Amino acid sequence: MTTLSSEAIVLRTFPLKEADLIVSYFTRDRGKLRGVAKRARKPRSPFGAGLQRLSYVRMFYGHHENRELDTLYSCEILSSPFDITSHYDVSVALDFLTEASEHLLPAGEPNERYFRLILAVRNYLATAGAAGVWPAVTYFALWSARLGGFLGPMELTEDEREIGEEMLKCKLEDLTPRAWERATAAGLRRQLVRAIEEHCERRLMTLQYLG
Repeated sequence: MTTLSSEAIVLRTFPLKEADLIVSYFTRDRGKLRGVAKRARKPRSPFGAGLQRLSYVRMFYGHHENRELDTLYSCEILSSPFDITSHYDVSVALDFLTEASEHLLPAGEPNERYFRLILAVRNYLATAGAAGVWPAVTYFALWSARLGGFLGPMELTEDEREIGEEMLKCKLEDLTPRAWERATAAGLRRQLVRAIEEHCERRLMTLQYLG
């Protein structure tokens, strides 16, 4: 077994036995991995709040060759989304990021650009709050399709086409200010989500709960 440390973004956790967790986490240098965090649900866990979804951490873990699950020892929180999860729509948007990433990312394949995409959208939501939910979700879906290589032609209104083209050129925070609501770029977003679902061969469940 090799002991490693990596910058990582926590995607999802699943309970295991009475006190353990299975953790799906996306590392900057080794791609998406899964590991067992023993005693992670205990009050004095060595992981603290570091396994909250979309926490940006330095993960310390043991890698086993020819085994599906690594052994997680501890993590150091580099930044946490804790302060922005209190708003329902923002929390659902973060759930969409984790759901899409969990299904789009192949195991064990580093993807620096996708790693930076997740952090950029999460950090934008931390600043913009509820007002930034729809541009964040649209931007993330667009770039997920672009980086995944399955961004195909779409039937868009002129306004939706302008938004999409600008998103491919600019950072989220540099987009032209506009009053975003559910109807803004809805056609663009709907087609992007459909493309992601077709690529993953499964339906994404989170966006239906976004108000």
